Amino acid sequence: MRRAAPAALAAALIGGAAAASAAEPPLVIDLSRHLVEITTGFSGTDLLLFGAVEPVRGDAEPDVVVVVRGPNLRETIRRKQPVAGFWITTGSAQAVEVPGFYRVAATRPLDRIAPPALRDRLGLGVERLPLPVTPADPEADPAPYRAALLRLMAARGLIDDRLGTVALPGQRLFRADVHFPATVPVGLYKVEVHLISHGRLIASRETPLAVDRVGLGAEIHRFAHQQAGLYGLGAVLLAAFAGWLAAWVFRKG
Repeated sequence: MRRAAPAALAAALIGGAAAASAAEPPLVIDLSRHLVEITTGFSGTDLLLFGAVEPVRGDAEPDVVVVVRGPNLRETIRRKQPVAGFWITTGSAQAVEVPGFYRVAATRPLDRIAPPALRDRLGLGVERLPLPVTPADPEADPAPYRAALLRLMAARGLIDDRLGTVALPGQRLFRADVHFPATVPVGLYKVEVHLISHGRLIASRETPLAVDRVGLGAEIHRFAHQQAGLYGLGAVLLAAFAGWLAAWVFRKG
């Protein structure tokens, strides 16, 4: 019995070490900062996402895919056409659960990393985004409205169909830069990182990110929404005073 005890203890230690090794996360991620502060002079900013991966058996360098999604918004798309020399609205559509911001970065082109079924499940690529668009006319084709929505958001810098780059400075380390334009909406963002090997999802991690107004700009925005009437009256009075002051200056000159 005494001889069996050391053997049992050794077996338990080996089993515990193996379990700890198996429990070691294959993917670790973080952001350079978890809050983007929008001030009155905000003109956009860049964030650094970095992390480390554990080598996958049989594959020394698995692929890393980064997806950044903004808060869901509701958008109205209107179609305008020239009629008798005037542009009038001839149709409209509502889009719900539209990501207010969307970026994807990867170590390689997405079609070389994951099969279509996996890209659909993870929403990798603008063409894989579920954007439900409902035209006001039930018989209207939603495809042109969806294309127009993507063009409008791309023009505002909120959606980019170009694939960003995930750099691999070391055998286990990776990094990716994410640019946020001045038009970025406030709210909670979802930053996802997927580890994919031979077309199979190995691990996924998510880290929080918030975009919020701070300082004087936040106070003005809050006042404009909570006291819309007073804000409008103040804007009119300020414009009138500015006009009177400009006229007085030019008359003196």
